[in-house]
Amino acid sequence: MDRSRPLLALLTATALAVPALTALSSAARAADADQLRNGGFEAGLDGWSCTANSGATVGSPVHSGSAALRATPAGSDNAQCAQTVTVQPNAQYTLTGHVRGSYVYLGASGTGTTDVSTWTQSAPDWQQLTTTFRTGPATTKVTVYTHGWYGTGAYYADDLALTGPGGGSTTQPPAAPTGLTATTVTSTSVTLSWTPAAGATSYEVYRDGTRVQTTSTASATVTGLSPSTAYAFQVSALNDAGESPRSATVTATTTAGPGGGTPGLPPHALVGYLHASFANGAGYTRLADVPDSWDVIDLAFGEPTSTTSGDIRFTRCPVTECPNAESDADFKAAIKAKQAAGKKVLISIGGQNGQVQLTTTAARDAFVASVSKIIDEYGLDGLDIDFEGHSLSLNADDTDFRNPKTPVIVNLISAVKTLKAKYGTKFVLTMAPETFFVQMGYQYYGTGKWGGQDPRCGAYLPVIHALRDDLTLLHVQDYNSGPIMGLDNQYHSMGGADFHIAMTDMLLTGFPVAGDPNNVFPPLRPDQVAIGMPASTNAGNGYVAPAEVTKTLDCLTKKTDCGSYPTHGTWPALRGLMTWSINWDRYGSWQFQRTFDGYFG
Repeated sequence: MDRSRPLLALLTATALAVPALTALSSAARAADADQLRNGGFEAGLDGWSCTANSGATVGSPVHSGSAALRATPAGSDNAQCAQTVTVQPNAQYTLTGHVRGSYVYLGASGTGTTDVSTWTQSAPDWQQLTTTFRTGPATTKVTVYTHGWYGTGAYYADDLALTGPGGGSTTQPPAAPTGLTATTVTSTSVTLSWTPAAGATSYEVYRDGTRVQTTSTASATVTGLSPSTAYAFQVSALNDAGESPRSATVTATTTAGPGGGTPGLPPHALVGYLHASFANGAGYTRLADVPDSWDVIDLAFGEPTSTTSGDIRFTRCPVTECPNAESDADFKAAIKAKQAAGKKVLISIGGQNGQVQLTTTAARDAFVASVSKIIDEYGLDGLDIDFEGHSLSLNADDTDFRNPKTPVIVNLISAVKTLKAKYGTKFVLTMAPETFFVQMGYQYYGTGKWGGQDPRCGAYLPVIHALRDDLTLLHVQDYNSGPIMGLDNQYHSMGGADFHIAMTDMLLTGFPVAGDPNNVFPPLRPDQVAIGMPASTNAGNGYVAPAEVTKTLDCLTKKTDCGSYPTHGTWPALRGLMTWSINWDRYGSWQFQRTFDGYFG
């Protein structure tokens, strides 16, 4: 956010990382038979189980016969389709298949020796993959699978075969489990139980259509959930012959949990930035004239004396620029009055013009000292971090958001933790990153494993993650943004509810960073999330009309009127809305505020 309209750089695409190759080996003995069931997919998906309902059979393109598998990765799912096969111990097997598409994998797990896979990066036409393995001394079944890669589109597979000696097998999958019940519900977990299915050797647990757990018993506890959120669960049963249909759906809503940890913040809050150090076309608004609807008021902006000094100064708008600006005494009195009315008043650091790079520990310490001085002088409730532009970027060797190495990232985290420790539990901490620094991290992170990407991409993720237990609110700027890929692997653009729904769903669902399923950014609590929108067309690109604001809130809090984007949950405890800015909303006759008040009351 800025004094006019902040700009957001767009990222150029680069390839995703892929696992290492597995060497090919010799063909299986000619006398051995194909142990796979329906390897040509002529009987639909009979015998096969595909994650997240990602697979289907198609009549074209096919390698032979009349059908082939088509599977489409989406979000954190790589569209794996698998079949468990009974085998003999200490036996040699050859796995082959024909595939087409980008990044297609064929492999076997549970071999009892070394699990194997082979892949192709690009197969515009049918290409044969082959790999071999030997089973372990106690192995009686293996799982054969094929899958794609995150964000690379659909792949095709046909004529899969596992050649080797057969073992006895079950001829039919189990029936669907019955009696699914949510027995225990907490703020972050749901415990499920069901009636055991005859002939089942294990069970798959699905949350909102995505497989999340495998268990050998007729019960499971699904963890890592968000408070005050509705989830839909199903289970299926498996044996050597395959997977059963899924059970009936049971819905459970997690409890409210401990809340946001900020005394006095209402369940649904309206957040706005007040131009306190400058004037622009919106005009100057005195703090005392801000209506009571605004629950969090961010004073814009505190800026550094130089980019790397860490020394932050807050200078109120001079009367030469803002003739109607109140005196310092009246300004401080207005802060106290707002606080007495239950409002939070914060200093916002950064903005487009306030580039802050804490490259050294000296800059970190200067940041802590100078921000503390501002908070103490004006009696403020906390801090808003609005680092934009080139304030945050990642060094080339900094690839794990959970363990950052880059000084500007590490020093910022340390500085904020010091401030939080100094002021205690009542300290309000908010952040207002741009989508480029957060949601774009689903596709790209830093310079990438091969270099060449923008090092700023996803750079807020380590800061948010390290401070998630201290964070009161994250309100990403869903404006002045380029198209961003959502968890449906589709690009979403500003201008309607769809963009806000997709961007917010990513924060509340979590996502694999740079497509890595082993490096997942965990979801935030819904009470920690507000949606950032411009107050008017004058305030920034990406303005949406009140009807689109309402549609966004209906989808995320009630799962109604969601349009084409498939959300991964329902979050009635979503904290609220943020806007740039209070001044621009006043200029627009308080339309944004009236929309919020009309929705939340």
